[in-house]
Amino acid sequence: MTATVDLKSRRETAVAQGVATRGIYAVKAENAELWDVEGKRYIDFAAGIAVNNTGHRHPKVMAAAAEQAEAFTHTCFHVAPYEGYIRLAERLNAAAPGDFQKKTMLATTGAEAVENAVKMARAYTGRSGVIAFAGAFHGRTLMGMALCGKVTPYKKSFGAMPPEVFHAPFPNAYHGVTAEASLAALNQLFKSTIDPERVAAFIIEPVQGEGGFNVADAHFLRELRKIADQHGILLIADEVQAGMARTGKLFAMEHAGVAADLVTMAKGLAGGFPLSAVTGRAEVIDAAPVGGIGGTYAGNPLAVAAANAVLDVIAGEDLCARANQIGAALTARLTALSQRQGMEPIGNVRGLGAMVAFELVTSRDSREPDTALTQRIVAEAEARGLIILPCGTYGNVIRLLPPLTTPTDQVEEALDIIEAAIEAAIGASAAAA
Repeated sequence: MTATVDLKSRRETAVAQGVATRGIYAVKAENAELWDVEGKRYIDFAAGIAVNNTGHRHPKVMAAAAEQAEAFTHTCFHVAPYEGYIRLAERLNAAAPGDFQKKTMLATTGAEAVENAVKMARAYTGRSGVIAFAGAFHGRTLMGMALCGKVTPYKKSFGAMPPEVFHAPFPNAYHGVTAEASLAALNQLFKSTIDPERVAAFIIEPVQGEGGFNVADAHFLRELRKIADQHGILLIADEVQAGMARTGKLFAMEHAGVAADLVTMAKGLAGGFPLSAVTGRAEVIDAAPVGGIGGTYAGNPLAVAAANAVLDVIAGEDLCARANQIGAALTARLTALSQRQGMEPIGNVRGLGAMVAFELVTSRDSREPDTALTQRIVAEAEARGLIILPCGTYGNVIRLLPPLTTPTDQVEEALDIIEAAIEAAIGASAAAA
């Protein structure tokens, strides 16, 4: 029995079935590479789902965490606060978009950041309604599920969702949903379903993650900001996946020149250590009563030290510029590939910075999703030593999330594998038909 087969058997016996996993059991990772228990090497274009923007085990991040571990690993910020938390809050306040006084709270997961942003919005406005968007992903907690715009697997079997959560269409030009159509639907929601004076907040991903890397254009985000201001509604930007230089700017909202009232972040914030944050208008953050937000592990000292190092690396190595370079290489190669004879299933290539995806369809005319082909491509890539992930409401989009520190030769190696995987998967699909 191989080590992988043994671990798979043990996992099936000991771990909850609802925790989805792949068949790669890791033993080592360095920058953009990962090795499994069989010694097989992979290029990692998942980056722990956009967590390792600074690569696996960046030396400066690891050194910062090790130094902190020599001092203390946990005191609970509620009990004995520490300077690192305060310093990180100061840096996030200065970095987040918006020319207004800001404050920050730290938590552990992206879902916690979202939950707390909603709590703050409700406390500040005295309203209860929240409007999210179709295709959204905001976490697996009860409120997170309610905000999600995808049923399976995030809402299926979990019963009634929390009330006062509504959804509007997310702009998706490829599937005919223009920014104007989305704004019109939002206005219709106000006329038919919920009074805007009862809405505490809009929450939106400037680039949808699980939803398929759909990019909200600048016009739409600016108009959403105007509508929010018109009705006294707060705007929450969920930058959990798109933030921390992933799109070529520290925050994706910067591309539109729009400042949200609250920004949620996690994933790439601490380079592999669990940490999340809500940064926003001081008066909104402070609307929560003392003791109403936080948590025992919120702002863990090791993760905070890592996050301060991550911000240093992003600035020192100009990872925003590197994200644009990597993204341009990915987009150019995939676009050229889509234009080749026999590559009609590649219906669309899109993204922002190094947050790039391509959508698989059965026909470019119908644009019907081809989920089976998507799964084949992911499997073919994995067999060739590349980790990539599917996403999208129909599971027919492949997203590429390389570490922003990936060397150019490994980017090219990964693109060669993607091309071979697509060719093999399309060939297998044609043979099966």
